[in-house]
Amino acid sequence: MSTHAGTGPVMVASDLDRTLIYSANSMALGGADHLAPRMVVAEVYDAAPLSFMTRAAEELLEGIVERSVFVPVTTRTQAQFARVRLPGFGRGYAVTTNGAVLLQDGEPDADWSRHIQRSLGTECAPLSDVLDHLTGSAAVPAILRVRTAEDFFVYSIVDRQAMPDAYLEELAAWCQARGWTTSLQGRKLYCVPAPITKEAAVDEVRRRSGTGLLVAAGDSRLDAGILELADIAIRPAHGELDSDAFTGPNLTVTSAAGILAGEEILRFVDDVLAQASGAAPFAGAPAVQRGLRPASPAVL
Repeated sequence: MSTHAGTGPVMVASDLDRTLIYSANSMALGGADHLAPRMVVAEVYDAAPLSFMTRAAEELLEGIVERSVFVPVTTRTQAQFARVRLPGFGRGYAVTTNGAVLLQDGEPDADWSRHIQRSLGTECAPLSDVLDHLTGSAAVPAILRVRTAEDFFVYSIVDRQAMPDAYLEELAAWCQARGWTTSLQGRKLYCVPAPITKEAAVDEVRRRSGTGLLVAAGDSRLDAGILELADIAIRPAHGELDSDAFTGPNLTVTSAAGILAGEEILRFVDDVLAQASGAAPFAGAPAVQRGLRPASPAVL
């Protein structure tokens, strides 16, 4: 958890997929069809709608963007992120490619790019070594496809049922010895250079923008770092972190899962901003959790 919440504006750093926006397969809608919330399209791909959020969530996000330093934080590449249309798109900061790319008003920040390249050059084995390990003589049939993200990291589509018992531990040890990390999320296996993290990029945005309180949201293991960095954090009641029972003194868990969790996250953030802008000292995050406590009170 951050220890330097100050008097600057509130910063809101949020993951996108399965945190704020949802595919049709990840909505987890229950009940009768006529009770489903009204939705808006958040992403179009190949001329077809791909990702959605509730209409109420979009309206909440419009207000959040105007009252905070809102930073989308995603493992998506720049091209994949460019398909997403959210309030405030193209303004301010955004983090893509799991932290390898820092966008400012839609353009990659040259200073951050140089910092990442220096770190990769001195701390990590080259990406080609990892690709060779995943696809060469050490490859296993459970790895179905291997892709790279802007030549920064590698992700694979895997058959988890066919994965040898010891493979993930062996791969993690092999990568760690070369300055890389691994993360298995659903059917995707990520191999990422250790200097490339969402939390490092978020911390850089915080330093540059002079923000005070940091509020963060995310659902996956690659989001754990920004949740730990934040003064107040929230995650949905689904995803890898929910499976891990991930918790912390600053963390709240939504009561809803699926697309309604995205709306709940934004209501939570809206409440935090309302408290932070009030005349009284900030009294802590609103409680919408399943037995978990929000962050300790922070004074702005």
